[in-house]
Amino acid sequence: MASRAKKRAVGNGVQRLGAQGHHEEEEEDEVEDEEEDDDDDEDIEEEEDEDEIVDEEVNIEFEAYSISDNDYGGIKKLLQQLFLKAPVNTAELTDLLIQQNHIGSVIKQTDVSEDSGDEVDEDEIFGFISLLNLTERKGTQCAEQIKELVLSFCEKNCEKSMVEQLDQLLNDTSKPVGFLLSERFINVPPQIALPMHQQLQKELVDAQRTNKPCGKCYFYLLISKTFVEAKKSGSKKKQDGLQQEALMFANAEEEFFYEEAILKFSYSVQGESDTCLGGRWSFDDVPMKPLRTVMVIPDDKMSEIMEKLKDHLSV
Repeated sequence: MASRAKKRAVGNGVQRLGAQGHHEEEEEDEVEDEEEDDDDDEDIEEEEDEDEIVDEEVNIEFEAYSISDNDYGGIKKLLQQLFLKAPVNTAELTDLLIQQNHIGSVIKQTDVSEDSGDEVDEDEIFGFISLLNLTERKGTQCAEQIKELVLSFCEKNCEKSMVEQLDQLLNDTSKPVGFLLSERFINVPPQIALPMHQQLQKELVDAQRTNKPCGKCYFYLLISKTFVEAKKSGSKKKQDGLQQEALMFANAEEEFFYEEAILKFSYSVQGESDTCLGGRWSFDDVPMKPLRTVMVIPDDKMSEIMEKLKDHLSV
């Protein structure tokens, strides 16, 4: 593998099989051609098997590594989970994140000893964290597309004053805006976010000190995967599009960013299926409406957010 210079443990995780598409349906069709008259019974048995798989827990240890060329496919897949069908050049964005690998990390499974019998794909990514300085990268296709995306949905969901505020903020070159990316599969525990965010903040300070790309940011832009109960989707506030108490976060820790945001709104992505990558959008048989929540956080609020993460996510 290319660079693994920043290998560091980020804690143990319990991975719940069945929460993602690539862990599901492992035992389907085993009796496909047997006793065709008993199809109904077989369907019931298969459903029971799937329920058993969902309830199974497997202890997995994760570690963080510096981003390398080998991580291209995994990072791009997670970016597609975030943007879905939005017109954002995820290939270019992935390339930029790899090029600036002095910041950011990827989450991978801890090396397993050869005599354990477990097969581990060294290049499989369970999540990553990084930042793209939209002001520094002005003119690149993906940076412009990200700004256009959030502005267009702001126009559709918010009052004119908020649109003007966001537009001014994104285009003020004297106060750089960093696009914060923290993506992982839905069955990776939130505790992993604390050391990842802490490490990223240290790397950003070092980048500023050594005059490397992605240094000082005055604001952080986030696009968070969120959802509400489908029956509550009609309830709206003027300031943030949806009732805060109804909003649920796929990455639980991002609620703390939301609380400190000076600008926030949500938009629906219900017509853009992401069940294969992000899990099924239902909880306890309650249908959920998938959203994306845009928020802007001032840099001077980041230390306070890190303290909240420490209080709630420390193992």
